[in-house]
Amino acid sequence: MKSFNQILFLILIVVPTVIAVKGVDLSASFNNFSCIRNAGYQFAIVRGYMSYGAADTVGLQNLRNAKAAGLIGDAYFFPCKGKKTASAQVSEFDSVFNSEYGTVWIDVEYNPSTGCGWSTSDYSGNCQFLQDIVRELGNRGRLVGIYASQYQWQTIMGSTSACAYFTSKPLWYAHYDNNPSFSDYSKYAFGGWSTPSIKQYLGDTTLCSVGVDLNFY
Repeated sequence: MKSFNQILFLILIVVPTVIAVKGVDLSASFNNFSCIRNAGYQFAIVRGYMSYGAADTVGLQNLRNAKAAGLIGDAYFFPCKGKKTASAQVSEFDSVFNSEYGTVWIDVEYNPSTGCGWSTSDYSGNCQFLQDIVRELGNRGRLVGIYASQYQWQTIMGSTSACAYFTSKPLWYAHYDNNPSFSDYSKYAFGGWSTPSIKQYLGDTTLCSVGVDLNFY
């Protein structure tokens, strides 16, 4: 199965012009991905691991539904720092999703679940936990990317330049300016990445009667 990044590479090789490819991410149960594809969106990133520390079986069905509708399918992983080790969380996720997704995107943002939040003072510990998650997935042969915003990265890692260990991984960044382009990234850069792979440009909107965020690559 070709991954998100392999497909993107092939598109850029075959069509050497600027292409706007749009997609969605979502967590709610949904089965009408044909509507999303017909609306002009080409990929879906589903929730694969929940903030309180459990694999998302609803997300697995969403992934299967999205792929059946002809969309590129990835998953995002909302880690719980505190209740379980990185190894245990990756094992739980992997036992449910196996290799059905292309890339798994580690969600680095405020975690509201009790006992699962990032430390508000141990920034090096936060960075180490993220490294542990990425390493565990890499050891299983999974393609890994990072999702964050400049604000969330600065808050969780201590500064925008901190924890710059993941620049070989693709970056999915959030900036809600309703502009599907990377023209803003130089102002909102963080973590050592020079270029992003995906932008989440609009959050908490409705498409085909389901709540989604809108993305661009």
